[in-house]
Amino acid sequence: MNAIASRVTAGGRPHAMPRPRWQWPVLGSEQLALVASLYFAAACNTTFFGAVIQRGGLHGAQGWWTAVALFVAIAALHFLLLCVLFTRWTAKPVLVALLLTSALAVHFMRDYTVYFDTDMIRNILHTDPDEAGELVNAGLLPSLLLLGVLPSMLAVRVRLRRRTWRRAAWIRALSMALALGVASLAILSSFQSVSSLMRNHRELRHLVTPGNYLVSALRVATEHPSRPKGPREPVGLQARVVGRPAGTRPRVLVLVVGETLRAQNWGLNGYARDTTPALRRIDPVNFTDVTACGSNTDVSLPCMFSDVGRANYDKQRIQSRESLLDVLDHAGVATRWIDNQSGCKHVCDGIAHLSVSHAQDPVLCSGDRCLDGILVDALSRTLDETAGDRVIVLHMLGNHGPAYFNRYPHDARAYLPECRSAELAHCSREEIVNAYDNAVRYTDSVLARLVATLQADAGVDSALVYVSDHGESLGEDGVYLHGLPYAIAPDTQVRVPMVMWFSPGMQASRGLDLQCLREVARRPASHDNLFSSVLGLMQVQAPEYRPGLDLFRPCLPATGA
Repeated sequence: MNAIASRVTAGGRPHAMPRPRWQWPVLGSEQLALVASLYFAAACNTTFFGAVIQRGGLHGAQGWWTAVALFVAIAALHFLLLCVLFTRWTAKPVLVALLLTSALAVHFMRDYTVYFDTDMIRNILHTDPDEAGELVNAGLLPSLLLLGVLPSMLAVRVRLRRRTWRRAAWIRALSMALALGVASLAILSSFQSVSSLMRNHRELRHLVTPGNYLVSALRVATEHPSRPKGPREPVGLQARVVGRPAGTRPRVLVLVVGETLRAQNWGLNGYARDTTPALRRIDPVNFTDVTACGSNTDVSLPCMFSDVGRANYDKQRIQSRESLLDVLDHAGVATRWIDNQSGCKHVCDGIAHLSVSHAQDPVLCSGDRCLDGILVDALSRTLDETAGDRVIVLHMLGNHGPAYFNRYPHDARAYLPECRSAELAHCSREEIVNAYDNAVRYTDSVLARLVATLQADAGVDSALVYVSDHGESLGEDGVYLHGLPYAIAPDTQVRVPMVMWFSPGMQASRGLDLQCLREVARRPASHDNLFSSVLGLMQVQAPEYRPGLDLFRPCLPATGA
């Protein structure tokens, strides 16, 4: 009766009891890790499962079981990973960081078919703010808000259970052992299908999120630094110029390194559009079948200037050795690097170099970029400032995406309508290709102006060699941009244009048979040919020179270097 009386007001009427206030659940770190791992497996791995389906990995009735096994294994393995990262103090901040980062990863995997392997992580780390800014746009917001911000807001409200360290350690060990057992059983239950899938399509592991970027980032962090802390291993210390009588005219080789220009859209290669009208009038030697050393700049640029090359590719060895430019320098050939990109990736370390990417030119430069026309003025000034035999490298901005429309001036638009957005998903494929081809035509015009600059210098024998660092995907099979693992990179990302022009004086002084070189240009070539070909053209003798890779050697007199 006393309990009942306590609910009655003085006037004799009962009043409503206050409703209990809802509270956020109290979870152990392992419970939070389980929820998070299930979320990651379900919400952040749609691209992975889509790729598995595309490769026929979930075919037939057995495919459903394989899908379940993969889902359980992915969730269990991520649970193990989170158990390593989570404590009562780190769980929330680590989870929020993973949620936000995974949301961004999902966006780029889904919209651009990005694989987060070690090369892609290096690309991200080495990308300058201007390039990164073009990828940060409104298209990121849906993924970031739905997959990152919203679950993060829920995660920070969860209360974590306090435990003694003994009990916490015991529970953590048991949970991890159980997760390892579940992952093993899931894989074994469909072992033939899963093992076959991952053996034949190893690149798929770079789509499993967030494990893909975490493991790749760890590998990059623990590998040897890309730039040696001490002196690099010397290359070509015995190099010297041979067969050059005193008093002969100086030679100038301009080596133009293109950016993201693929062979398929190169007019001189037979593309349906004439994207190279200016070069066609000059009639250079055009190499029709050239393979790049990598599918991204971070791999291709150091590789093409190295004596190691793709055939014996070893990233650490390439980064720890001097480059082609050092060999030329040892031989007494002056070298200079002029950059309108994000740097030379250590190729020009110790060599005279100049960046013009932020030059103050009201016509060619905006607040954050300069068009490649700035390189024409830079070459002209360099020719006036230097003398003797020289090799000048011009590193172009080229067709770097996704903002292809920013790579050429407004009055150079030949193909319309063009994609005027860095969010390629907002444009039709026709608009994307139009913008890309406009950028190709602008590169063509810049190369023609560079040739004209060399022709105007009557005091030197000159040559120009242009080769792109890698290609680009423009939506074929849903793939955009570049940087796919080399083993699965399509031809659009690894086949590149290469052209050569020679002044009459250079042809005569070297005895170069141009018709012979045109025949050579019909055969397959690669970035591996660059090192020895440049040495051969400049008559530099060095132990690292390999005659079989010198494209000019078959077309030079028997006494040529």
